[in-house]
Amino acid sequence: MTRLVLCAVAVLGVLMSAPLFAQTYPVRPVRFILPFPAGGPTDILGRIIGQKLSAELGQSVVPENRPGAGGNVGTEYAAKQPGDGYTIVLASPSLSISPVLYKKLAYDPVRDFAPISLVAEIPNILLVHPSVPAKTLKEFVQLAKANPGKLNFGSGGLGTSNHLGSEMLKGLTGINIVHVPYKGSNEAMVAMMGGHVDMVVIGVPPTLPHIKAGRVRPLAVLASRRLSYLPSVPTAAEAGVPNYEVGTTYGLLVPAGTPRDIINRLNADWIKIEAMADTKEKMRTAGYEPMTSTPEQYGEFIKTEMVRWAKVIKDANVKIE
Repeated sequence: MTRLVLCAVAVLGVLMSAPLFAQTYPVRPVRFILPFPAGGPTDILGRIIGQKLSAELGQSVVPENRPGAGGNVGTEYAAKQPGDGYTIVLASPSLSISPVLYKKLAYDPVRDFAPISLVAEIPNILLVHPSVPAKTLKEFVQLAKANPGKLNFGSGGLGTSNHLGSEMLKGLTGINIVHVPYKGSNEAMVAMMGGHVDMVVIGVPPTLPHIKAGRVRPLAVLASRRLSYLPSVPTAAEAGVPNYEVGTTYGLLVPAGTPRDIINRLNADWIKIEAMADTKEKMRTAGYEPMTSTPEQYGEFIKTEMVRWAKVIKDANVKIE
């Protein structure tokens, strides 16, 4: 009888400790891994989110930049941390691109992480230099087909999402335009404004002043609908190239093994934060469209994106050793 009582007490203790653990989390500061350099879009977004999460969690959420290898250094580091809720990583499209692009990768985005939520997206836009005679995307495709190998496009480097976004256009339309890689998408943008390349695919926010000043010509927004602040620029589908959508999407992850109670807590906190008017204002002012999802929806998104980019990378024969 004594043994039965002791067992019952032990089981009751386990049942009570799980919710208590979730209720007391966090009891110390949380590290927030940002796998790209300070000042870039991942860093800017991460600091907005980190500040808001700190207020909700009642503990400091400390941004920690760990750039390198297209986001892989920081992501790999986060994957190797304990699954205790005290390490969060802000993931970008490289999470779904890198496993296909790199033959040797020290982490698996599905196996080594537990999704929390999608958090934001930056829409991309296709721009050309004003000297390019094409006034629409359809005209640009026709021009490229009439002059194979004579037009070119800039990117932030081999395997970046804006490089692969341009390769996607080649695959969808059958055009032959030449890739000119730079050290970052901003450098590619500057090169295009200087007339060194004909076209770039890039996130919208930094392009707005140049579009308004007429230094670049927008041909299409690579999104499902037009942007309220660029109402005259059609979507790629409206411009004659269906299924051409390229967004820079961000999400929150924790290392695999993190208790579900903590994942649910962080998901609920983000949904609450995203609904705040000042959060939406800060993010949209900085060029991000706020998003939320369930952990399962974000997990499926990662897998779907891996399949989508695998086709683009294979068709374009993009290789990084």
